[in-house]
Amino acid sequence: MNPMQKPLGTPFTPFTTAEEVARGIDLSGKTVVVTGGASGLGLESARVFSGLGARVIVPARNVDAARRALAGLARVEVAGMELTDPASIRAFAEGFLASGRSLHLLVLSAGIMATPLFRDAEGREGQFATNHLGHFRLTAALWPALKAAGTARVVVLSSRGHLLPGFDLTDLDFTRRPYDKIAAYAQSKTANALFAVALDARGRQHGIRAYSVHPGSILGNLARHISPEELEAYGALNPDGTPLIDPANDKKNFPQGAATMVWCATAPELEGIGGVYCEDSDIAPVEAEGRFGVRPYAADPDLAEALWTETLRLTGETSARFM
Repeated sequence: MNPMQKPLGTPFTPFTTAEEVARGIDLSGKTVVVTGGASGLGLESARVFSGLGARVIVPARNVDAARRALAGLARVEVAGMELTDPASIRAFAEGFLASGRSLHLLVLSAGIMATPLFRDAEGREGQFATNHLGHFRLTAALWPALKAAGTARVVVLSSRGHLLPGFDLTDLDFTRRPYDKIAAYAQSKTANALFAVALDARGRQHGIRAYSVHPGSILGNLARHISPEELEAYGALNPDGTPLIDPANDKKNFPQGAATMVWCATAPELEGIGGVYCEDSDIAPVEAEGRFGVRPYAADPDLAEALWTETLRLTGETSARFM
């Protein structure tokens, strides 16, 4: 277990917003890539990074819609990319590398949740392919730009969904198990947390640190595949059907949800620390049960290495990409 996986005791709370954690931070001259940066948590993060002076690049499936969503933000660019299409990822990364820019922050915020079963062109289960494999490929492709920055951070959006058991390294694609949309989402979020652990182990020698984040339970477009009846059963709705905002019980709005993402990307107190799972703008404790913290398996370096090896096999990437 990573000895750094323990709270720092920051002054922030579940009510803290992304703007509040970033007060006093200057990102002038820095370049940030935010996947999912045209909606929800990614959009709020992109807005805050832009306000701090950063150049923000948002890869998006629908370029026109992304440009409309990001209109009015300074120093923001949009480029096409589809996370389930390796060729699209390579094209985006090659375009970025050709610009000669270093990459100081890579925020992997895009994702899908609880979808009906679908598979990518290689037969991989869709939630795992989108949330984990696509971001792995993107990070590998952008690795030279991260190294060129001298010091860089990668922030991976995980979820408290990882608390649900069932991560199965031998059946990541649900070819032997009956498909369950929540179990598949939980598995992909555990993979996100483990990715940060293994990535940090490789990046620290280059000044690259990685973090995974639980932003909070937030209703938005991500929850479009969850029925109102399911949301009501989760206690996520007010009596009138609107989203319940109750940060003390993890139900947050977008500014509150983006706080931990922005904190991991910018916090000076994280210098020299990496490979940790964070929530409520602090490093989370390791908890074997309950509704908070990170499960031991999602912070296990051995399991992270096993997933890394399997991910290399599934993507066709090589360890040399991360040298």
